Amino acid sequence: MEILTQSQVHGLNTSTMAARKKDAEAKENLWSSILSEVQTQSNTKLPSNKSVLVLGDNASGKTTLIAKLQGVEDPKKGSGLEYAYIDVRDEYRDDLTRLGVWILDGDPGHNNLLKYALNEMNYAHTLVILTLSMTTPWSWVNQLQHWMKILDDRIAGLKIDPEEKQQCQVRLSTEWQNYCETIDDLDPGSPIKRTNRLSSVDDELDALPLPEGVLTTNLGLDVVVVVTKTDYMTTLEKDLDYRDEHFDFMQQWIRRFCLMYGASLFYTSVKEDKNCDLLYKYLTHRIYGLPFRTPALVVEKDAVLIPAGWDNMKKISILYENMQSCKPDDYYNDIIAQPPSRKTVSNREIEIQTEDEQAFLARQQQLLQQGQTPTRGESPLRSQPGSNGKSAQRTPVAAGAQGSPKKVDGKLAPGTQSGEGVLANFFNSLLHKKSVSPGSAAAAAAAGGVAGVAGSPLASSSPRSLNGVTVDPVSASDKISMRTDAALELDRLARSVKKDLDYSAAQSDC
Repeated sequence: MEILTQSQVHGLNTSTMAARKKDAEAKENLWSSILSEVQTQSNTKLPSNKSVLVLGDNASGKTTLIAKLQGVEDPKKGSGLEYAYIDVRDEYRDDLTRLGVWILDGDPGHNNLLKYALNEMNYAHTLVILTLSMTTPWSWVNQLQHWMKILDDRIAGLKIDPEEKQQCQVRLSTEWQNYCETIDDLDPGSPIKRTNRLSSVDDELDALPLPEGVLTTNLGLDVVVVVTKTDYMTTLEKDLDYRDEHFDFMQQWIRRFCLMYGASLFYTSVKEDKNCDLLYKYLTHRIYGLPFRTPALVVEKDAVLIPAGWDNMKKISILYENMQSCKPDDYYNDIIAQPPSRKTVSNREIEIQTEDEQAFLARQQQLLQQGQTPTRGESPLRSQPGSNGKSAQRTPVAAGAQGSPKKVDGKLAPGTQSGEGVLANFFNSLLHKKSVSPGSAAAAAAAGGVAGVAGSPLASSSPRSLNGVTVDPVSASDKISMRTDAALELDRLARSVKKDLDYSAAQSDC
């Protein structure tokens, strides 16, 4: 058996320890590579601190537009400062995040809530959407100036590090300078496509200067101007005689405004689903850097799409060729003037102011004390205007008939007079009876034989005098006919009243 010397044993131990140390270092390098890979992947994930601030007047389509981007069919409008979110998915990395959306109410009384949506913490991570409605193009100038002033004042009041604000402004400038229009067939990973951000100082020196009129006001925020409800253009053409040159004038004006703030421009219609999907993709492109391969669209007047960095004054001047009756430098509201307000015809009934109950009763008591019969004021619902614009005259009837709310049935038994004729005879007889003095009532009854029947008419073609009282002789057959007609009419009215009372009782029991 070979006996190892001490030196040989020491050499074996040294080699074994070296091998173990090498294995430990290899394992440590493996874990380090795994940790670095995880850290790299975490940095490439979609951030969750991004947000969109939506500004615009009321009825400009803010809530409906965001609901369309969310995929919600029935949007619910709130008040003050609304919050929502849009699901954003990166198909390439198989990553999902939520984009927060703040919607500020158009009422100026809610402007103080803007501090919750735009502050020092999220300034660098916010994109602003300004909405305008095609239903009121004459108010675009005031709306854009109003909201840009509010936004500018809010940013000026933020306590932001000047270096951070400058970095945001430089980012906007470099993204505009390095804009490159892509083609749908171009691979987003192709080296031909220029990057959105400069990677070195040399690239910054090679960057083209900003065109004329671009980013004269740099807020440091991405701004997207969205014109909503472009389907209303057909209504403007039909009702207000808008022509293509009017729409070209509006487009060139708003495009020049977007150049000043380095903003993008989208014409959208939720009703006809125009440019809504492209707006969603463009937002994810500007916020998360996801690919957007749609070029600028300026052919269709109701579906304009102009990304930030594409436009310039030379391209805008192409619209001047179609403008015959106006010039680009004309005052906007001289060309796009607000139409005269039309008096809206309301189908609602006129609101009736009710009289105080105690005042009404006091007035009725005063009339009774004076010996007058209280009269009911004429209701505007009962006075329907006639063809000549004046109120139609109503047939005067007795107070007892006015007080009855029951509808008179127009059906009578065969061989009888109409309901109006019988009632007219009945009430005329009452009026005629009042004209006879009380002292001669007996004589009139003896002459006519009808004093005992209430409501019997006294009608004849040859009046005669009896005891100084003029009475009209009536034949026996006429008296019988009148009595029968009056009795039938009163009986029919009684049955109608009873039927209505029974029906009302049945309804109350149910």
